Amino acid sequence: MVVNEIRGDRRTDAAEPSDVLTRRASVPDATVAYGDLPDQVADVRFPRHGAGTAAPLVLIVHGGFWRARYDRAHTGPMADDLAARGFATASVEYRRVGQDGGGWPGTFDDVARAVDAVPGLAAGVVPGGIGDVVLLGHSAGGHLALWAASRARLPASAPWRLPAPPPLRGVLALAPVAALALASRQGLSDGAADALLGGPAGDLPERTALADPLALLPSSVPSVLVHGTADEDVPVEQSRRYSPAARAAGDDCARIELPGTGHLALIDPLSGAWPAVLDALAGLLGR
Repeated sequence: MVVNEIRGDRRTDAAEPSDVLTRRASVPDATVAYGDLPDQVADVRFPRHGAGTAAPLVLIVHGGFWRARYDRAHTGPMADDLAARGFATASVEYRRVGQDGGGWPGTFDDVARAVDAVPGLAAGVVPGGIGDVVLLGHSAGGHLALWAASRARLPASAPWRLPAPPPLRGVLALAPVAALALASRQGLSDGAADALLGGPAGDLPERTALADPLALLPSSVPSVLVHGTADEDVPVEQSRRYSPAARAAGDDCARIELPGTGHLALIDPLSGAWPAVLDALAGLLGR
């Protein structure tokens, strides 16, 4: 995988309003539970071709600034498109800020558990099983994906620590909140990072050290960050801060910037940005 900075030359229609948050998608082929709580589930869609052979699994962590009013349903259109291209997909739900158990530490409990358990659960229901696993996260989900891949860097006392990096082919982070302390200082989405942590990052250094992907490098998991330069929700500075730090720490990390692209285009298979997302996914899988 190439580990350089890339600026896409494709201008997209991403700055235009998108209905991807409400667009209808197919009914999932299966829903698996990785815990006992209602939000500890993942919707699985089977690959639409290549039956009988192991398909790559795209494990999707949705965004929405970690808030309860956003859920996994809006990943349906992208999951449908990926399934049509021969991928298995699993769209993870987790407890979020504004609901019982969401935020610190419940959101992290759920995502860690999901990343560890859902691939095996999906393998049990997808015809032909699954092959390589790519963890894909958008926005706040990008933060959680990068964080989940970095848990081997957590101290031994942390409940989410892994003895080795998780068995992922890579992380595809779309417009990620990749630097949580910076997001707190930037006040993104009316203090969403502070709501996740339970207070300003600067006032909670111990929590921030456990929750910020930028503080947990190297992850030792390859990653590609795709970010639009016209993103008004999560500024491209987030990815510009993370990617050089990851490479300096020894990680295989690429950043792709898409000129004129906004925030939701990266999860919209009808947008002009979607081919760049597919190319990044193919790159992680060595295709």
